[in-house]
Amino acid sequence: MSPITTARQECIVYSRVVGWLTPVKNYNPGKASEYVDRKTFKVEGSQK
Repeated sequence: MSPITTARQECIVYSRVVGWLTPVKNYNPGKASEYVDRKTFKVEGSQK
């Protein structure tokens, strides 16, 4: 099997905080640390 030779493209991850979508790569060190500690929850009956 040959190695992947196509160019890769950056994937921008957004996080929703108080109604605003913000790229995670723009977070300051404190907010980035907080983001790592976050837990996600699945609400029964919700979509996705």
